Amino acid sequence: MENTLKIQIWSDVMCPYCYIGKRRIENALEQFGHKDAIEIEWKSFQLDANFVASKEDNIYDHLAEKYRKDKDWAVEMVDSMTQNAKNTGLEFNFDKAILANSHNAHRLLHLAKKHNVGDNLKELLFKAYMTDGKDVNDLPTLATLGQEVGLEKSVVDEVLNSNAFEQEVQNDIAMAQQIGVQGVPFFVFDNKYAVSGAQHVETFVKTLEKVWEEGSFGPKLTLLNTDEGDSCGIEGCN
Repeated sequence: MENTLKIQIWSDVMCPYCYIGKRRIENALEQFGHKDAIEIEWKSFQLDANFVASKEDNIYDHLAEKYRKDKDWAVEMVDSMTQNAKNTGLEFNFDKAILANSHNAHRLLHLAKKHNVGDNLKELLFKAYMTDGKDVNDLPTLATLGQEVGLEKSVVDEVLNSNAFEQEVQNDIAMAQQIGVQGVPFFVFDNKYAVSGAQHVETFVKTLEKVWEEGSFGPKLTLLNTDEGDSCGIEGCN
């Protein structure tokens, strides 16, 4: 689009580095001279689409079991992510985190995107899970978050109690597979350059400047040769 730089971001609301990446790209935009010409589109991605939570689950035991490590390893991993978040200006409280399947949250995000409040809802969902200890698969909780960003209660309830936006979620995931997304967050700048992981703010600023200066966006996607950024994939976070 002329004079508009579009950023598509694949992420999962259960992914801590996706929240960190969100804040870092926002900080980068504050340093970018054309931030008012940026359009951000959130894309669905699920780290574990088949996950079924139980009340006994906690983040430490879940990680230890999933990656066949001991609980001390899981505690160290979570502490590292928490400190990483703190350095980015975020507060993670995983001691009270409620593990959940994010599918319904992604469906609600597509409704929010339709009404131009997708970014607002994404922020609330990240905060609900990683900071406030809320269940982001609980329908009343999702309904409240939807209303907080200005969505009508009746519309939110209709979506949450149906299969609405199921196809849109699956389309996003299929597109991620087509372009080779291995972990999230994954950023695509106007269908030309891709950046994987929660890169440092400086890396995002340089990418924004590069894409803007080139000014002509081709159809072929190129993964920029940046350092490996923090991300979460099917096999875990690193």
